[in-house]
Amino acid sequence: MKILVTGANGFVGKNLIAELNNRGYKYIYKFAKDTDKLLLDEYTKDCEFVFHLAGVNRPKSESEFMEGNFGSTLELLKLLKKHNNKVPILITSSVQAERNNSYGISKRKAEKLLFDYSNETGTKILVYRLPNLFGKWSKPNYNTVVATYCYNIARGLDIQIDNPDTELTLCYIDDVLAEFIRALEGKYTKQVKYYYISTIYKIKLGDLADTINSLKKTRENLSVPNMDDELTKKLYSTYLSFLPEGEFSYNLNMKCDDRGSFTEFIRTLDRGQVSINVAKPGITKGNHWHHTKSEKFLVVSGKGLICFRKIGSDKIIKYKVSGEKFQVVDIPTGYTHSISNIGDTDMVTVMWANEAFNPEKPDTYFLEV
Repeated sequence: MKILVTGANGFVGKNLIAELNNRGYKYIYKFAKDTDKLLLDEYTKDCEFVFHLAGVNRPKSESEFMEGNFGSTLELLKLLKKHNNKVPILITSSVQAERNNSYGISKRKAEKLLFDYSNETGTKILVYRLPNLFGKWSKPNYNTVVATYCYNIARGLDIQIDNPDTELTLCYIDDVLAEFIRALEGKYTKQVKYYYISTIYKIKLGDLADTINSLKKTRENLSVPNMDDELTKKLYSTYLSFLPEGEFSYNLNMKCDDRGSFTEFIRTLDRGQVSINVAKPGITKGNHWHHTKSEKFLVVSGKGLICFRKIGSDKIIKYKVSGEKFQVVDIPTGYTHSISNIGDTDMVTVMWANEAFNPEKPDTYFLEV
């Protein structure tokens, strides 16, 4: 299928083209502001579906709203009509089309152009009045507050909150893409006159700012956002896409001594803690037991021996482990245990505990195996 995408370099356009490529669509005509206008004439001649994403959100003057939103739509329809190409057209409008500001009026007039064109030619028209979109490759200080907050917070810049109780309606770019691909395949979601994205989120402006600030702090407190919450999960992915290119990495607090090192990696309130333990050759660590704290050990490099002894028993249980064959060893409560490096290189162990370490209640009692 030959697909024309106008506004190809914009936020939605870039994401859509990437996903069309992922799904194996090979013939994609990309049209943007700086594309030769003669190519649009060529593209409209034989395209089989149009994603009309071109538009203006933040022009230098209000007159550009009509030129960018109404004018670009008029130009597209004239060329399609010239070639008698009654190809389906999907256009990204805005919920702002319900308002009487310059942007809303220009969007509404572009919609009317399309509806009139459909009545005249019988062309399939899909008008999506989109709410506030967010996701990777969006532009800060342009048309999405999420991008602006993510960009500024990631760089320690101030953000503006006019009214923290203002309620926002948000839609994630991947949900938009999923709907657009369904529309391309004739499985669109329609409600009366307009088409819509079924997955949206409501959040207050102040809560949005708090959430994104908390995402930044996860690097400091080693926490992980609540991935059960779909909005938080999608905001986290968006936030990471705005990290400065020189700040993708961050340091951890390595506690080092002559035995090796111990480093906390992730701490959570409901899923426990992950740490990395490095033991030098010949070193034994542990020799303690827990009432309630349970653990999992995974040696990923080197060779080790994990030993257990149930409290009150003389029987010693041994497990040989190696980075050559990944094997998780559960550490049951009520067993004193140790882990020894029996190889000639450093032994690296990934350790999970069912609770983050609390120095006021360590639940750790030293006892030789």
